[in-house]
Amino acid sequence: MTEESLIAEDKAEPPSCSSEADEPPLNPSLFRRKFYPDVSDAQWNDWRWHFRNRITAIEDLSRFIPLSVKERTRLKLVSARFPLAVTPYYLSLMDLDDPCDPVRLQAVPSSLEMASGAGHEDPLAEERDSVVPGLVHRYPDRVLMVLTDICAMLCRHCTRKREWQHGGWIHTPAEIERMLDYIRRTPQVRDVIISGGDPLTLSTPQLEKVLSALRQIPHVEIIRIGTRFPVVLPQRIDGELCAMLSKYGPIWLNTHFNHPNEITPEAAGACDRLLRAGVQVNNQSVLLRGVNDTVDTQLKLCHGLLKAKVRPYYLFQCDQVQGTEYFWTPVEVGLRIIEGMRGHTSGLAIPNYVIDLPDGRGKIPLTPNYVLTRSDHELVVRNYEGHISHFPNPKPAPVPRRPKVGITAPPQLPLGWTVTEVKNEDRAGVRP
Repeated sequence: MTEESLIAEDKAEPPSCSSEADEPPLNPSLFRRKFYPDVSDAQWNDWRWHFRNRITAIEDLSRFIPLSVKERTRLKLVSARFPLAVTPYYLSLMDLDDPCDPVRLQAVPSSLEMASGAGHEDPLAEERDSVVPGLVHRYPDRVLMVLTDICAMLCRHCTRKREWQHGGWIHTPAEIERMLDYIRRTPQVRDVIISGGDPLTLSTPQLEKVLSALRQIPHVEIIRIGTRFPVVLPQRIDGELCAMLSKYGPIWLNTHFNHPNEITPEAAGACDRLLRAGVQVNNQSVLLRGVNDTVDTQLKLCHGLLKAKVRPYYLFQCDQVQGTEYFWTPVEVGLRIIEGMRGHTSGLAIPNYVIDLPDGRGKIPLTPNYVLTRSDHELVVRNYEGHISHFPNPKPAPVPRRPKVGITAPPQLPLGWTVTEVKNEDRAGVRP
């Protein structure tokens, strides 16, 4: 089967998955007993073991997921361009017999990745906005440090999918020093986002060197870390890492839960350890067709996040990345989700729905339109139930006039005192 025939065939077979029919995931303990019976508890709880034993070949994947000869051939063509990597832990969260399982869709290659024709390699123009290799400076007060392109899992909707074909790399100490030097010379930078790949693929001492150097720059106020490890390999959030992070706050960690089936006791425990170390945890999910594109799924996800003490921060419209077109939804889907959540849960559970604009033009929030008409006198609005209300539009209050410079009211003198006497008493510092 050639790549051309694969693309033609998949364009004729659109996906039919729906996230409305979410089924409970396979019991992870049963998965472990079936596929890893000889792995000890110490190994299973060691993130390094999971990382070393990631599934990276289609033949290895077929040991877990039933694949026909034709499917294996198709997926080998896909993985030659867009590689595969998934941890045993994350694999244990899937219904391995369901091709539409929402966890499986995020991790297992699809031949539809080759059928996409509308995406771009770098839709956000990160390479154009890189001031030195690995450092993106787009917004005035913040920069993005990309330390590596290595991840524990290669998410099929990844924004930086273009990097997968370059093999695994980590920026050298000299390259990181160039990034740090730029930050030192740019005092308007107050917020540094550390990303990748996934920066937690670095060893804890490697990551600490970067954090320590950033904390020595006086104008750097906030450090953020973007990582999916709490979701795909929560064992990485161990005592050593948390103790190190606690020394360099304030640190905010943005993670990436997309579906309630990902919020396991292990994942919630990882987030709890981070919070106890003084690291605040936000969630940035991506709106994905067939994964989380319904009001019900988003409500379950965001309620589960709050129970795990994680703030739902962003719901991103899926970036128009090459090889991700089958995940895209119309913007109206995201607006309907936000509108369907409003009024049926607290505002704390509703993320900001945003588009990251093409060509590096930045993020913009999108909200349903609750204002029907507006004038100088009133707004006509509807609430979440569709009820119409008239809200008076307050007129601006008059601006108080400032007294003219140089004209002050004469002081009130004590009874029987003269101006000369007051001045003399002020110098003396005593009263008669």
